[in-house]
Amino acid sequence: MLVLEDVTVRFGARAAVDAVSLEVADHEIVCVLGPSGSGKSTLLRVVAGLKPVDAGRVLLDGADQAGVPVHRRGVGLMFQDHQLFPQRDVAGNVAFGLRVRGASRKEQAARVAELLDLVGLPGAGGRAVAALSGGEQQRVALARALAPGPRLLMLDEPLGQLDRGLRERLVVELRQLFGRLGTTVLAVTHDQGEAFALADRVVVMRDGRIAQSGTPLQVWRRPASEFVARFLGFDNVVAATVTGAVADTVWGKVPVPAGTAQGAARLLVRPAGVRLGDPADGLRCTVEGRTFRGHHVAVRLRPESGPVLEAACPLRDAPGEGAVVGVTFAADEVVVLG
Repeated sequence: MLVLEDVTVRFGARAAVDAVSLEVADHEIVCVLGPSGSGKSTLLRVVAGLKPVDAGRVLLDGADQAGVPVHRRGVGLMFQDHQLFPQRDVAGNVAFGLRVRGASRKEQAARVAELLDLVGLPGAGGRAVAALSGGEQQRVALARALAPGPRLLMLDEPLGQLDRGLRERLVVELRQLFGRLGTTVLAVTHDQGEAFALADRVVVMRDGRIAQSGTPLQVWRRPASEFVARFLGFDNVVAATVTGAVADTVWGKVPVPAGTAQGAARLLVRPAGVRLGDPADGLRCTVEGRTFRGHHVAVRLRPESGPVLEAACPLRDAPGEGAVVGVTFAADEVVVLG
């Protein structure tokens, strides 16, 4: 449905988007993820027609979008700050795109009522946008973007201004809503949790290029590089030499999954794969700190040699600060990075 072919966008000498090729299928939800400056928002603006390309092509349903203005691309765009019209009530905001397209008052009223019900704001058409909470404004902005029936909906950090609890609830609602509507979505965010909860496919960008693309499970289980691993929050990365079923590291011998490529590599051990036991068994470490993470405790470990390790433990099993433990590693939580 959407095809980007070697798209490049330059700001002076710097390529904000560097020869990016990407396809988005009908009804697919794709989240572009990356740190600030990675080019993800520029990519969205290119698809919307807000930024021209310096090279490459953007195709929607097979049609080249070169020279096609924003309002003729048939796409919807929702920004982080919602950009609602303060002088219009909720219904006036939602109906904006319908009025531009020449829909009758009756058609506008019916569509507005349908969408407000869909986003969980039934009967809110007469309310002033200034009187809405942040979550309610987000829902109105979403209804406005959906009102003209765009073939592609694009979201730019749509939940970025909301508190974490509300974001977590709304991202689940959004995924369910898009599934019911069959909406094709291209979203950009810097929040890994948001992307992984919303997307069918995650695209991680770095310095204007795609660093990895895959399902949320594929990217989480098998980061393609040290950059992707660290961006996802994994810090247990060291140099290694793989021989047979083990890797030789500064932490000692670490088991690796069957079929792992041999030779020099960078090795990731996810915190869930750092197992704590008796100090006499495995790598001897001292507990430097503990951080409560809701569903588990992140335990910071100082080995007798090598860099600090992080382990993930259930609350009831987390050792106290200053405790000495023995560390072993689980092969199924070890990833050899590209």
